[in-house]
Amino acid sequence: MKQLQSLKINEESAAVSAPIRSESGSLKAYGDYAYVLERIQYVLEEKYGHDFEPYLSDDGKEEYWELLEQDVKTESSDVHFVTRIFDHMESRAFGIDEESDAASYRTFRTLRNNVFAYPSWGIALARVPIFRMNGVGEEDFVFAVDDASLLHFLEHARQRRRDLDRRQVTVFTDGPHGMEKELAPITRMVDRAEVIMKDEVKTDIYRSIDQFFAEDRAFFKEYELPYKRGILLYGKPGNGKTTLVKSIAGSVKAPVAYWQITENTGSESIQEVFQAAAKMAPMILVIEDIDAMPQRARSYFLNILDGATSKEGIFLIGTTNYPEQIDPALMNRAGRFDRAYEIKLPDLELRQIYLEQKGIGKLLSEELIRVTAKQTEGFTFAQLNELYVSAALQWHYEQNVNIEKLVKSMKSDLHKGQTMSWMKEDADVRVGFLVS
Repeated sequence: MKQLQSLKINEESAAVSAPIRSESGSLKAYGDYAYVLERIQYVLEEKYGHDFEPYLSDDGKEEYWELLEQDVKTESSDVHFVTRIFDHMESRAFGIDEESDAASYRTFRTLRNNVFAYPSWGIALARVPIFRMNGVGEEDFVFAVDDASLLHFLEHARQRRRDLDRRQVTVFTDGPHGMEKELAPITRMVDRAEVIMKDEVKTDIYRSIDQFFAEDRAFFKEYELPYKRGILLYGKPGNGKTTLVKSIAGSVKAPVAYWQITENTGSESIQEVFQAAAKMAPMILVIEDIDAMPQRARSYFLNILDGATSKEGIFLIGTTNYPEQIDPALMNRAGRFDRAYEIKLPDLELRQIYLEQKGIGKLLSEELIRVTAKQTEGFTFAQLNELYVSAALQWHYEQNVNIEKLVKSMKSDLHKGQTMSWMKEDADVRVGFLVS
């Protein structure tokens, strides 16, 4: 094996650096593997004065890699850059600065081809490029000074991940190239008081949620109930299902994940989502548009729901605009979805409450609000919101609101959408070119 080259100081960071030169490419198979590990371990020992041993994780991508990426991008003082691994390979990247108000770019270190350490925990992480005949892959390495340090760090990462999950939402989307995972901040909290629906339904749903996430789980222990629940919210679009789910997500001290089903959903992505949910438990998993589940994946999905431990600690919320398209097997067996709630069109009372809550009182008198609530029978909350926006725009430009005319205009548009009759003219209009 080629002798180890002398180490040097990385001038950029004043960190000990051991860049592997391209001539070391003569090393093969295990020699390559051992050479890289040996160099990384040597640098860590030189820098921190401890022996670092490599560990293997068989659970796939762990949360500490996501946390490391966040720490690197935010330049956290908890993580140290140790060294670059290969010299003639990129170790920095650029991207949109999501923290900036203006659309600007920033640069940051890549996880790949760099070694990072959490000195206070006795942990180092390295994502090492692996050169293969068909391209460049990567392999993740975890180094620790001893078993106790590793276990303490893993518990810290798990708790940190859980605390972070309470402040943001995990979004799973089945893409054409596999599961796409995104962490999205909760930009606007929806208070429970903002959710407008019948009191008995609202009370039932929130009571079920609060009982599930009670600290001591005494209810489930006392009545010997399995620690899992599932509810289905169904109804026409625009009636408040999303608002209800947002209020649940914002008011419960537990991680929340959204799963957007697409035509790419299959057994692998179903398993991946529930495995991720199990690690986050106790948590809420929201499955939007559950009726969109591809036929080929439904049997596997049902089997997952029936699993003895697959939903332990998971409060499942399914939503659909088209309940008639849902597989009846989802509702005809206990342990899948325990309750189904129809989120109905708002009645007269709820329409008036909604309009008043939006602040239409700044534009209309109390009498006009009552009249408008009567005239908007059949409107969803989304349509009432659009009515308010239109009224606000008219007031802004004209200092006057003809609410009756706006309602009639919206009803006309709704009728056209329902009948698909968009054009008033019945004249025979020819489309084409005149040829002389």
